[in-house]
Amino acid sequence: MKNMAKPILRIGSRKNTRSDSRKNARKIPKGVIHVQASFNNTIVTVTDVRGRVISWSSAGTCGFRGTKRGTPFAAQNAAGNAIRAVVDQGMQLAEVRIKGPGLGRDAALRAIRRSGIRLSFVRDVTPMPHNGCRPPKKRRV
Repeated sequence: MKNMAKPILRIGSRKNTRSDSRKNARKIPKGVIHVQASFNNTIVTVTDVRGRVISWSSAGTCGFRGTKRGTPFAAQNAAGNAIRAVVDQGMQLAEVRIKGPGLGRDAALRAIRRSGIRLSFVRDVTPMPHNGCRPPKKRRV
């Protein structure tokens, strides 16, 4: 019969170190706000200039379910939630990149403008095919 030894918890192991204090200590003066607005949901992600995620929120995480997630009001709440965390970390200047055809595009941008962060530019990064893939065949009902 095999003898199973218990692992010895070292003093310098990860479990004993301080938890998440570095996240709050980081000061980010400039960042990028990514808004992805689909018809079913709106996801707002705030990153630093290198692309590391600082904060994010979506209409689904704000408590909206089903078709309500695609509404402008849900997008406004999602943008407000994502930005509240980074304003506390000292962000003053941001770029905004909006992707997708959803209803939450303008509402999210309005919420970002109201938050007090200065915007250097707003760019639409929706992917546009230059006649890419062949469409599926027509449905016969």
